[in-house]
Amino acid sequence: MTTTQEDWAIAGGCLHTGLQELTDDPRALDTYGRWIVVQTFEGRLVCARFATATPWTDHTNARWTTPVGPWTSSLDREQYVDAVATVRERIAAGDVYQVNVCRILAAEASEPPDLYALAAALSRGNPAPYAATVNLPSAAVRVASASPELFLRRDGDAVVSGPIKGTAKTAAELTAKDKAENVMIVDLVRNDLGRVAVTGSVEVPDLLAVEEHPGLVHLVSRVRARLRPDAGWADLLAATAPAGSVTGAPKSSALRIIDELEPTPRGTYCGAVGWVDADHRQGVLAVAIRTFEWSDGRLLLGTGAGITWGSDPQREWEETQLKVHRLIDVVSA
Repeated sequence: MTTTQEDWAIAGGCLHTGLQELTDDPRALDTYGRWIVVQTFEGRLVCARFATATPWTDHTNARWTTPVGPWTSSLDREQYVDAVATVRERIAAGDVYQVNVCRILAAEASEPPDLYALAAALSRGNPAPYAATVNLPSAAVRVASASPELFLRRDGDAVVSGPIKGTAKTAAELTAKDKAENVMIVDLVRNDLGRVAVTGSVEVPDLLAVEEHPGLVHLVSRVRARLRPDAGWADLLAATAPAGSVTGAPKSSALRIIDELEPTPRGTYCGAVGWVDADHRQGVLAVAIRTFEWSDGRLLLGTGAGITWGSDPQREWEETQLKVHRLIDVVSA
């Protein structure tokens, strides 16, 4: 496919250039070459194979200068609180145990954003272990992510997922509800991986670890498994996406309730973004949280919280605010 020089991506600490192929077929990730992967929450998959990946070190000079207008939210405080109440009613009725309820912030911009400068600004103002920026005008994908959450890490037949559930300003503010929510999602992730794993290989080496990130802390667990010999990336994504930490449990029930409560599609937010090296059977995909997306003249930024029976509606709203305030500061500076 003929592409322009504007197509590039930053992921895994490397700048990827020289776009060679675009596909929506996940089986390509088990062929050859270095791929960038972006999947929306709703399931649209873009896999881009690049010719060159070089260490990305030019993140100190580029400056973010794109003017951004005021932010609006797909759910205001009252609507979000009502959504939390609805989820608690559905839990009481036995329909579901947990639902991740999200809202999409949107800001008009007078010009298309300089994603390279945004990537640099995020690396300075909100560094993240799974940061990735993808500029693919050939596929209508423009995303800058400062994700702290591991969706899938693959090394040969070894797979690890690192679900995050539980967020607070400090470790002392994490609650019993946060811990229960994390354990619930760990069980869901175990079941998802079990669909493509060697029987008996799924285990949880880390449970409820506290991780510090800019401006907040998270509870993080690790689930690992060994892929069956006949399972590849297509099977792995089919079994696990979208991530359990941004859906709820049971996942099928949570997805139906999300569709009822959220007025705006999530898009790349809560999907997946990262890289795959097919030659070495390795790859790292993040859950696309703390993620900006450029679409139809607007800069989008999603935020959400996991709702359980123990949720306090106002506290859940404040959690959605906490998760994005530093990111908004970055693009407002």
